[in-house]
Amino acid sequence: MSDRFRGLGLPARPRSRAVSGRLVDVLIAAAVAVPVFVPFATAPEVTPLGVLFNLGTVVPLVWRRRAPFAIALVVAAFAMGVSLHHRPGQMLQYGALVAIYTLADLGRHRWQRWGFIGALVATTPPGALLVKHNDAGEFMFTLLLPMTAFLLGTLARTARERSNALVERSAQLEREREALARERQAEAARAAAEERARIARDMHDVLAHAVSIMVVQAEAGPVVVRTDPDRAERSFDAIADAGRDAMAQLRRMLGVLKEEQDHGVRAPQPTIGALPGLVEHVNRTQIRVRLTVEGGSRALPPDADLAAYRIVQEALTNTVKHANATTAEVRLRWAEHELEITVTDDGRGHDGTDPGWRRGGDGLIGIRERAVACGGTAEAGPLPGGGFRVLAHLPHAGTVAA
Repeated sequence: MSDRFRGLGLPARPRSRAVSGRLVDVLIAAAVAVPVFVPFATAPEVTPLGVLFNLGTVVPLVWRRRAPFAIALVVAAFAMGVSLHHRPGQMLQYGALVAIYTLADLGRHRWQRWGFIGALVATTPPGALLVKHNDAGEFMFTLLLPMTAFLLGTLARTARERSNALVERSAQLEREREALARERQAEAARAAAEERARIARDMHDVLAHAVSIMVVQAEAGPVVVRTDPDRAERSFDAIADAGRDAMAQLRRMLGVLKEEQDHGVRAPQPTIGALPGLVEHVNRTQIRVRLTVEGGSRALPPDADLAAYRIVQEALTNTVKHANATTAEVRLRWAEHELEITVTDDGRGHDGTDPGWRRGGDGLIGIRERAVACGGTAEAGPLPGGGFRVLAHLPHAGTVAA
C-alpha cells in the first residue's frame, strides 16, 4: 500500500485499519447494490447495456476511499447513462449519492470537491429537460438531494479536521511540556554543577591555606627545636590550629551537601569579619602580616562577604607557598559603591621560575571567578619594585554595616 492515502493525503494507516476500511467499502457497495437491482424484478425491459450502466454505479464504490474524485466522475458518468438509457432506470441514484458524500468528505483538493458540485448544479437543469414528465417537485428533489449528500460529507470532513487539530494540539502541548521538563532538569543540573564548583573552590582554599601553614611550620620546627624551644612550640601549635580550623571549615562546607540533616546547626561560613583571625593565624609563620581598614565598613551581600574572605585567604596562602616573603599587607578600602581589597607582599614576584598560581594557576582563577560571581573584578601581578599584588573590587549594598 502507498505511504500516503491517495484520497486523503495523510500518512498511511496500519494494515489492520486499511483492511477494515476496505471491508466497510465492500459492505457499502453491497448495500447500494440491493436497491439498485430491485427494479430489475419489475422493469418492463432489461438490456445488457442497462445492466452495465447500473453496475457502473455500484462496483467503483469499493475503491471510493483510494480515489474519491475519480470514483465520483466514473459513478456520475454511469448514473447519467442509467438516466438516459432507462432500461431499467432508477428513482434515486444511490451510488452517485455515496460517491458525492465520499468526495466531500475525503477529497484531496478543494477544487475537486467544489468543482464537481458546481458542475453538477450547472448541468442538472439542462439534464432535466431531457427527461419526460419531470415536474418542478421532481426537479428540486433531483437538485437538492446531491447537494444534501455533499453538505453531509463536508460536515463530516470538518468534524474530522477539528478532531485531528485537537489531537495535534494535544500532542504539541505534550511535546512542549516534555521540553519544559527537560529544560528544568538541565537548569537543575547546571545549578548543581555550579554548587559543586563553588564547594570545590571553597575546599581548595581551605585545604591549600591549612596545608601551606602546616608545611611551613613543620619545616621551621626542626630548625628551631633546639635553639628556640618556645618558637618550636608555637610552630607546632600553629600546625594543630591550622588542622583544626581546616577540619571545622570542611565540616561546614560538607554540611551543605546534606541539606536534610543538621539543618540550622551548621556554623556560618567565614566572612570579612573573620579576617583578623586569619591574619593572626598567618602571623604565626615567619611572615608578618598587617591588616589595614580605610573608610567606614558597609554591608556586603552574603556571597560577596564570603568571597572577600576567600580572596584574602587564597592570596595569603600563595604568599606563604610561593613568595618567599617576610612581610605582607592586607588593605580593605571601603569606597562609596565597592570594597577594594589589596593584598601585597615583598616576595620575589614573578621571575619566570615560580610555578603554579603566579602564572595563572588555580588560585588566581579561583579569585577571579569569586569576584566575577559577585559582580566584581580581580587581577594579580608582580609589582615594579618587587613583590606581588592581588587587587579585587567587590560591590556592596551601600548601607553602613551594623
